[in-house]
This record gives sequence, structure tokens and C-alpha cells, in this order.
Amino acid sequence: MEDTDREIVRLLAHDGRMSYTDLAKATGLSTSAVHQRVRRLEQRGVITGYAAQVSSDAIGLPLTAFISVTPLDPGAPDDAPQRLAGMTEIEACHSVAGEESYILKVRVGSPGDLEDLLARIRAAANVRTRTTVVLSTPYESRPPAV
Repeated sequence: MEDTDREIVRLLAHDGRMSYTDLAKATGLSTSAVHQRVRRLEQRGVITGYAAQVSSDAIGLPLTAFISVTPLDPGAPDDAPQRLAGMTEIEACHSVAGEESYILKVRVGSPGDLEDLLARIRAAANVRTRTTVVLSTPYESRPPAV
């Protein structure tokens, strides 16, 4: 990726609502040239979307936890992500190297909700879990170092 495209990606990663006019000023390009570059970056899959960042606390989901998932039967099909996909409390599912197969990032309203979610995860995917509860989050959702 060339330097100008990299700069556009960096700027949009910090402020996804930045206008084409402001992007043009920041990069020294015309507004139409920036618009074309952004469209090409989207078409190439470099920019995959734009989203609002929502406060979990403000919407009643103050408890964040990481749940490590290990299959009870190592010979069973590796389909835990598909089995868990409908659980809206799961914000992210990462396939990992190491003892566990997956690490899930979840957000729930209370410890009781977390306990219920753990039971549903174990039942749906036939897995063993290990949970780490987040006490505080000094930073999150940092833009990538472009």
C-alpha cells in the first residue's frame, strides 16, 4: 500500500466519520481524488466498514469477561464458533494456539448473567471453560498502527 493510501487509512481508523473534504486537506489531495481512493480501499477490502463505538456500561452491559474454551472431546468436530454464533453476549471469538481452542470476549449485565452464559456455552458446544473477569479497561479498540 502506498503512503497516501496508508495515511487515508490511518486518518479514517482514528475518525471513521471524517469527511472527504477533511481527508483531502489532511493529505493534500482533491476531494474527488480522496473519494476515489477511499472507494478503491473499500473495494480491495482494506477498509471493511464503519461503526459507532458504543459504551457497554451505558447500555447495561458493564461486565466484560474472557472465556477460554476447550473441547471436552478432542476428536469431536471443531464447530464451537458455529454453535455459539447465536449468543449475542459473545462480542468476539478468537481461534488461538495453546491449551485452549478459542477465547471468547463477552459482555453481560451481571455476574448471574455471566454464570447463565457459561452454562449455555458449555451445553451448546460441549466444551470446558475458564473465565477471566475484566476489572477495568484502560484502553480498547485502538486503531491499528498503519
